Amino acid sequence: MIRGWYTGASGMNAQQNRLDAIANNLANVDTAGYKRDITVSKSFPELLIRRTNLDGVYHTNEGSAEAAPVIGKLGLGVETNENYIDFAQGSFKITNTKTDAALSGKGFYVIDTPAGERYTRNGNFLIGKEGILETKDGYPVLGENGYIFVDDDKFTINEDGIISKSEDGTEIDRFKVVRFDNERYLKKMGESFYSTNDIAGPAHIAEGNERPKFLQGYSETSNVNVVNEMVQMIEVNRAYEANQKTITSEDSMMSTLWQKVAQLS
Repeated sequence: MIRGWYTGASGMNAQQNRLDAIANNLANVDTAGYKRDITVSKSFPELLIRRTNLDGVYHTNEGSAEAAPVIGKLGLGVETNENYIDFAQGSFKITNTKTDAALSGKGFYVIDTPAGERYTRNGNFLIGKEGILETKDGYPVLGENGYIFVDDDKFTINEDGIISKSEDGTEIDRFKVVRFDNERYLKKMGESFYSTNDIAGPAHIAEGNERPKFLQGYSETSNVNVVNEMVQMIEVNRAYEANQKTITSEDSMMSTLWQKVAQLS
């Protein structure tokens, strides 16, 4: 019976982790470039249940045979195995703003922050006081030659990310875009930023087929599907309630057992 408490509690913890991820996805449904979180659970190793007082062998005149005393398997609970990011492409929304550039394909802008280089899919930029192309939070966007200096919004961005002046076509810079070996394991840092780790691997410059296309005047929306997230939330709530009822039932049976033992003693 005590095992049932732990099994139900592990299920509740796993469902709570799923609910946290879903709630975060729904909260960022309108965040440009946001990528949804997915929580994966795995079950504990199962126990093989056998009938008691049977060794699994019965004898006949011709010899012996198996009695198949195995009843089945007993689950011991579940745990959260991993949380990863779904980097599926979001849809595009036209903004008609020259400083906005959406990425069509995999890849990340490189942003210079006080904590070091960070990476983002959010291409909603603006021009800072010093003429530097920055994020909404004031962090410089990096080009292949360093900071991107633009006097005003009279510039164009072609599909390869090359920034040129509108008047004479003079090339200003080219967006620095990077990729990772295991992008799904990047760590979210808030403000639509990501940082890398040993699992995701080091950043490398995206070139050739690895480089995404740039769409000036567009913004990439989040890849969160509200309907799917709400359906999953209902599933999580029902699973949570089922595990909760399991613990309640186990507690009731244990209480009855203690009362019987107390009466007999």
